[in-house]
Amino acid sequence: MSGNQLCCQRHEEMEVTEEGRRQVEEQVEQLLAGQGSEVSGCDVGLDQSKPATLRKNVTYIVCGVIFNDKEEVLMVQEAKQDCYKLWYLPAGRVEVGESLGEALRREVRQHTHTRAHAHTHTRTHTCVEAVCLQVKEEAGFDCEPITLLLIQEQGPQWIRFIFLARVTGGNIKSLPAADQESLQASWWDRQSVLPLRGRDILRLIDCGLKYRQDPWHPVTLPVDLSCRHVLQRLVLVFTNSDEQIWILLLKAPGLHLPTAAAVKTHAVTWAANMVVQEAMPSAYHDHDVNTLGVFSLQHNGRQHGKTDGVCFNTLVALVPDRVQRNEDGEKVAFIPAGQPPPVENPRYVWLEVRKPTLREKLLEKTKNTSILPLHSLY
Repeated sequence: MSGNQLCCQRHEEMEVTEEGRRQVEEQVEQLLAGQGSEVSGCDVGLDQSKPATLRKNVTYIVCGVIFNDKEEVLMVQEAKQDCYKLWYLPAGRVEVGESLGEALRREVRQHTHTRAHAHTHTRTHTCVEAVCLQVKEEAGFDCEPITLLLIQEQGPQWIRFIFLARVTGGNIKSLPAADQESLQASWWDRQSVLPLRGRDILRLIDCGLKYRQDPWHPVTLPVDLSCRHVLQRLVLVFTNSDEQIWILLLKAPGLHLPTAAAVKTHAVTWAANMVVQEAMPSAYHDHDVNTLGVFSLQHNGRQHGKTDGVCFNTLVALVPDRVQRNEDGEKVAFIPAGQPPPVENPRYVWLEVRKPTLREKLLEKTKNTSILPLHSLY
């Protein structure tokens, strides 16, 4: 970075008020703690995104990984014609506007033995509700989510939320109770031969076992806050060799973390690339934009087409490409940067994190990636 660029960056930081700095640091700490923050707008990509509408342009799948005391995993035998008699984890689509209360009422109609505790539950997040409902319908059990284990996506149009959950009541479904949802359920020891509908679940089961033995990220459950689009809110950081750390922010209408819409033709995490391209186009090709994981996610599906979206509060690291080349394409020595690349768009500013506790938490998260993983299946 030239002396003029460094001077300009310092001048921009001086324009940031202490109140603005405090508010940003508080918001980042809130997200690190697994909480949410109201979505007041979208800074990048809104013109390339349509409001999320279940059954129209987005599909959310929920999947439950549930173990008993013997570390056997709960499996259900499919009733659908295209995978008849094959086994899979309890999984299915989130229904339009579905709440936990509505799901329980539907279960009362299907399984009258649940009537006694139909009113002991309160409304929680749609994805969590759907996990409970799906397990009940397919396996005969009541359950409650413990944490999200993993999020998988194929762009904003298809997102799967995998929960680790526990049984809280009910009886395992047997063949005489077979219906259109499933034929039966069983505890699988993972050793005996079982014809699986898809081997993709083996990774999810393994993920659940590992989390039970050694949780590598905090308990993370959806936060009940509405969102119209599928968005990525970025805590986008740059770290130097001295472990100084900066966060990329937008200046107006007040200092805030960038929020970008997911674009249908790309992975959800491409939103972070769009922000970097807009903020510092010259530096984009010399850096990797790494979405490391999710601090928290926000969703509320009560108003169809208006609140079907999801906001992923993500940690993103801007990392210099260590393979540097000159104009002739020859490799040159990599020299670590002491400062983040200069912003070229006046909408943005880098802010150095000065609060010691926040700096340490962010450094720990970037080094160990100890947050909920978000994987693209593209």
